[in-house]
Amino acid sequence: MQVDVTSKVWKRLLDIRHGMACHCCGTWTDAERAALDLYAPLARRDIGPVTVAQIGQSLDGRIATVTGDARDVSGPDGLAHLHRMRALVDAVVIGVRTALHDTPRLTVRLCAGPNPARVVIDPQGRLPNDAPVLRADGARRIVIQTVEKPRPDGVCVLRLVARNGQIDPAQILQALHAEGLGSLLIEGGGITIARFLEAGRLSRLQVAISPLLIGGGPQGLTLPSPSAKLSEALRPETRAYSLGSDVVFDCAFTQAARQAMKPVHLRVASSGAR
Repeated sequence: MQVDVTSKVWKRLLDIRHGMACHCCGTWTDAERAALDLYAPLARRDIGPVTVAQIGQSLDGRIATVTGDARDVSGPDGLAHLHRMRALVDAVVIGVRTALHDTPRLTVRLCAGPNPARVVIDPQGRLPNDAPVLRADGARRIVIQTVEKPRPDGVCVLRLVARNGQIDPAQILQALHAEGLGSLLIEGGGITIARFLEAGRLSRLQVAISPLLIGGGPQGLTLPSPSAKLSEALRPETRAYSLGSDVVFDCAFTQAARQAMKPVHLRVASSGAR
């Protein structure tokens, strides 16, 4: 399905995020309706907590080159898609490896909308306090760690218990929900996403594929306990959306997510109508 995020669609999505509109009424083109079907489940706050992961990769399943260059894996429309997701959730969650290697800001720059809370999972306190993700810009900043390490003023520290050097994803979600953060985007990296997926803690997974072949480098997802047989592999309910430069596969793992991603069959305007 081709997605068209017009200004009309985006305004509706932001209104949904703030509880000022619904996702089901209105007259839309096919491509606008597809955009609402893709993004509205993230914007809605009436369906309970949602944990969605997003990963951008090449046609051959790579997220970076052998030298670690990952900056242009996603095309321009894939990047815009990621920023829209950030604007619609309460918080973005990354692992400390991603914070150290990519030095992301995790802000919304390619669309209108609020910056989400920024959460770094840093069990051993490796993240330096001058990291870009901890800069004061008005957005909430949270570090999840197991050690006693002072953080800058305004940074919330959630001290949790680790087992074998890792913090249980269920414990992380419980702590973030207690902070009032119900709609979460697990943005990276692949190891962090894989841990949430294997723990059965993802509502949805979005895989954005860009039309390039890298030929080597780290793979998108490698589960700690991969399936030995295809009959045992995860088979989520999936829909595909064309963004332009990238194609997004939207995968639902829970019953609530499957229900939320079902398209709303309403009157659709002609392709030229607005």
